[in-house]
Amino acid sequence: MRLSEILDTEQDVEEAKPSKSYCTTTPTDKMSASWRASCKSRGHIARKGKKSHKLPGGERKTVDGKKIKGQKYGGPLPHYGSGS
Repeated sequence: MRLSEILDTEQDVEEAKPSKSYCTTTPTDKMSASWRASCKSRGHIARKGKKSHKLPGGERKTVDGKKIKGQKYGGPLPHYGSGS
């Protein structure tokens, strides 16, 4: 089998996601960056930083210290990152 055959093969690989218990019991400095971002987007851990976001209705809100879900998981925060 050639490398090009392997790379051309489309496989649906489900991305692993951390469980709610993992998000709530593991210190954030012990999590990988990807899983920490997933936990934040799903609303399991609080966000950090002074970043403000424009929420529906035109209101700007600082998200520091709040557990706010991302748009992908039914929350008001828009998705800015690249990828799916």
